[in-house]
Amino acid sequence: MSLIKSISGIRGTIGGLAGEGLSPLDVVKFTAAYATLIRSKNPVSKTVVVGRDARISGEMVRELVTGTLTGMGFDVTDIGLATTPTTELAVTMEKAAGGIILTASHNPKQWNALKLLNEKGEFLNAAEGNEILKIAEKESFVFAGVDELGKIKKDDSYTRKHVEHVLALQLVDTEAIRKAGFTVAFDAVNSVGGLALPALLKALGVKEIIALNDEPTGVFAHNPEPLPEHLTEIARAVKDRKADVGFAVDPDVDRLAIITEKGEMFGEEYTLVSVADYVLQYTPGNTVSNLSSTRALRDITAKYGKTYTASAVGEVNVVEKMKATGAVIGGEGNGGVIYPESHYGRDALVGIGLFLTQLAKSGKTVSELRTQYPSYFMAKQRMELTPDTDVDALLNSLKKKYSAYPVNDIDGVKVDFPDKWVHFRKSNTEPIVRIYTEAPTKEEAEKLALEVSKGNPK
Repeated sequence: MSLIKSISGIRGTIGGLAGEGLSPLDVVKFTAAYATLIRSKNPVSKTVVVGRDARISGEMVRELVTGTLTGMGFDVTDIGLATTPTTELAVTMEKAAGGIILTASHNPKQWNALKLLNEKGEFLNAAEGNEILKIAEKESFVFAGVDELGKIKKDDSYTRKHVEHVLALQLVDTEAIRKAGFTVAFDAVNSVGGLALPALLKALGVKEIIALNDEPTGVFAHNPEPLPEHLTEIARAVKDRKADVGFAVDPDVDRLAIITEKGEMFGEEYTLVSVADYVLQYTPGNTVSNLSSTRALRDITAKYGKTYTASAVGEVNVVEKMKATGAVIGGEGNGGVIYPESHYGRDALVGIGLFLTQLAKSGKTVSELRTQYPSYFMAKQRMELTPDTDVDALLNSLKKKYSAYPVNDIDGVKVDFPDKWVHFRKSNTEPIVRIYTEAPTKEEAEKLALEVSKGNPK
């Protein structure tokens, strides 16, 4: 059993003893702690938005969360099955005090999580997250009396409202997409993308839609993380059925992977790169991605004479840096696009709207579009943690070993070699250390990971 408390929220496996996984007792405790914090931050609004992905434990967790919130005196707007960005937008549309998204994102079915939002529909910062942990540990929350209990309102209109929001963005051109006559395939991994993506693609004027794993049962058809090795089914479908493009999303639809018309991976790192290139053509400005993301975004930004900045890993850190630098586009190399013109959250629906517009206006195929961008290759590895693993000691030894090279330690340790880089960091969402490398070829990236692990980079 696992229970992870981080800036990404409260995430754990279902079942087992309280305190060792995301048990019902833990759900109630952390929800009550969250309610205590947001009441102190926003004493005016008494509403909290709750949305969830389709995973099997979602209904059970939803009952616990909404019951606890009403027990704390909050009214709940329950938007049902909804993407993470849909829930984020609903918070501001409802003028709510905050929101809770019930999703463990790309984690397997045994996981679930409470993703916690402020009144702007954005993730809580580290200080607020730590305050919730303190409140939960001390159980210093007070439940409402019988006359102050909150009420639950169900509202299933927010997927439609989200689609309408995407269509209203100035850089999303539905007429260009309609004229292009695209055939688009998508893989929704049996979660809420199966509701949101068809609605979006139809509204955008896509000519033909090929749906894979679109029934939101929560029984994931494959590993839900949208990595190439998990996307073989949609890759075949795009090629065999002659689709112009394929899209794959994770269970809560904040990550977007793209498949070319040849059934090849566009590269999840290049989702943001391509969308940023399109946005910067019309609204030149600064960009931000995290330390584990490709150098290609830096190169594209420089092409437009603007500044690229790297942040620590984690959506809240990217958003904070985007606001500080006035970035017009940003996100993470896992296919997460953050477009401030829409909202400060990773949003695959926004990414699809912008990418299809770019594709339509370019007159190119997806594979031709990909060749326009700097060619880097990334290797992503992981090291499982044990109770005896001293991560801090490991990172300190790496800093000393590679002190002759530029080292960034705002989040783990990133070493920049002249034509490549390596980034070691402890995951916020899983009990692992992530080891990312990037180089001009895949072989060099994989070789670098091996050499660095042995302490002999070349």
